[in-house]
Amino acid sequence: MSQISLTFPDGTARDYAAGITPAEVAESISKSLSKKAISATVNGTHWDLQWPIPADSSIAINTMADDAPALELIRHDLAHIMARAVQELYPDVKVTIGPVRDNGWFYDFDRKEPFTPEDLGAIEKRMKDIINARDTVRTELWSRDKVRQHYTDAGEPYKVEILDRIPEGEDIRMYWHGDWMDLCRGPHLAHTGQVPADAFKLMNVSAAYFLGDNTRPMLQRIYGVAFKNRDDLKKYLTFLEEAEKRDHRRLGREMNLFHMQEEAPGQVFWHPNGWTVYTLLQDYMRRKQRVGGYQEINTPQVVDRKLWEASGHWEKYQHHMFLVEVDESRDGENDDASAKNKDHTRINALKPMNCPCHVQVFNQGLKSYRDLPLRLAEFGSCARFEPSGALHGIMRVRGFTQDDAHIFCTEDQIEEECARFIDFLANVYSELGFGEFEIRFATRPDKRVGSDESWDYVEGALESAIKAVGRNYTLEPGDGAFYGPKLDFYLTDAIGRVWQCGTFQVDPNLPERLGASYVGQNGERHRPFMLHRACLGSFERFIGILIENWEGKLPFWLAPRQVVVASIVSEADEYVHEVVAALTKAGVRAEADIRNEKINYKVREHSVGKVPVILAIGHREVEERTVTLRRLGEKQTSVTSLADIVSSLGKEATPPDLL
Repeated sequence: MSQISLTFPDGTARDYAAGITPAEVAESISKSLSKKAISATVNGTHWDLQWPIPADSSIAINTMADDAPALELIRHDLAHIMARAVQELYPDVKVTIGPVRDNGWFYDFDRKEPFTPEDLGAIEKRMKDIINARDTVRTELWSRDKVRQHYTDAGEPYKVEILDRIPEGEDIRMYWHGDWMDLCRGPHLAHTGQVPADAFKLMNVSAAYFLGDNTRPMLQRIYGVAFKNRDDLKKYLTFLEEAEKRDHRRLGREMNLFHMQEEAPGQVFWHPNGWTVYTLLQDYMRRKQRVGGYQEINTPQVVDRKLWEASGHWEKYQHHMFLVEVDESRDGENDDASAKNKDHTRINALKPMNCPCHVQVFNQGLKSYRDLPLRLAEFGSCARFEPSGALHGIMRVRGFTQDDAHIFCTEDQIEEECARFIDFLANVYSELGFGEFEIRFATRPDKRVGSDESWDYVEGALESAIKAVGRNYTLEPGDGAFYGPKLDFYLTDAIGRVWQCGTFQVDPNLPERLGASYVGQNGERHRPFMLHRACLGSFERFIGILIENWEGKLPFWLAPRQVVVASIVSEADEYVHEVVAALTKAGVRAEADIRNEKINYKVREHSVGKVPVILAIGHREVEERTVTLRRLGEKQTSVTSLADIVSSLGKEATPPDLL
């Protein structure tokens, strides 16, 4: 029998007979490793302990201490164990697919009756029985014809179709978990007992089309989550509870901020409270950008396809665009708007981004090197088609506004502008309550435009800029745009979720395509570099992030309803209005609540609406010209004079950039 050489992580190599399995390799090293082994990594590929190794390879034996392979195997095995449990409990159910996903897995089933919460409990119990049985997991390679015959005889049409989707020449592998078998690429654990029985939970059931095709049968998808131990599961479930409490859609209703409806999918209907937050944030960014040397512009929302063709977006981005066809021969009064004169019909698009329009502003008039860098900012309203299934409150929408800006500069100004932007962004994030952020540096992809020398210079400039401002970064090789490298900025919220918000991208391509130029010191025409940048990204999404980060308890200056002055007795009504007037004059958003309701009822109602401050007014407060102060989330109250509360809340209401 031929020999092969296996190289281990420490660089040592051993010779084995060709076809040896990782299980046998582990046993050759030590009994303890053999007992702990769950899989192997062979030439960078996750490898089942049962699979033979045919040729010289690198190998590492994985144990439960290796998080990534351990979690993949636990979740993958649980998908099979769940499918086995379902078919043992409900023999008429047909199985389809069950892939691993973030934090867990799902499996799609064809069953006439809907699964109930009680069913999930029964399935979970049967899964634990299977795990405790420690049934052996084994695998075999079968011929395509044998697999087809097996599933045809078993009445499993979905598996036959999945089989037909496997490319010719690829191995067809079957896995058994005990007596139950499934078509699967693997790898899997050695026996069901290796799955921690107390570290998984079935979460919910949803509808799903077979293979995501809405022309195919509707199936039932059971989701589960799984971890290496009970503590990790508990932490995750606690995280989900916390995320549910912070869900911006629920808080949006409670705070009366916005709503969505089916007549305008992916579009936001802002209510007065929500629009107050929106305009406060926009005014804040407008002031910051003005101080930062940006000139604000505004460009059209509907633009002829010719510009999108020239910029390259028509070819690469058309599937995300909303198109508008206009018959220019119509008189605008009597013609049928639905009729189209093809010879006079113009195809436009709602702009999905602002970049090409900003180049048009730059192109108006002759520009000199003395005009650079030129920083153009726009709160640009954009529209992008997102699939209906991807829409999520105001976090993922079809209509949004960006705090967008483009900097036109020379090549040797890139580093300074990048460093300047990082400082600008850090200050904005800090004032909005995010002290820390992560920078990810995406470098040249395989398919790109421009010379290697140009990429070398620009990537070096960005790296130098990051270091100049004393920031760490994570390198993401090959993830840059085709036209240039980029920096993406990630925020971490109060419960540890990471959000990509800001971006800084270097682009020599669009100025070239759209004919942008400036006159250099030598009197010749030169192409400027275009730096795409945003701090918040989409206002809609960022407001959603703020709501969830603060659990609706927005910083006082951003709170849409800052103060409610509530009467305890009707005799206090006149003084209530006096307090409201004084606070309003001091720049505080204050309102009166003089309804004939008990004060505890008023406090509860306004607390649900996340009003930061409630001032209660009764007989004593009227006589002493004081107020009783209660802050959101605090049980204790305090009494203070009218003059003091007006002064302190007036300062608190001042945006951070104006302090």
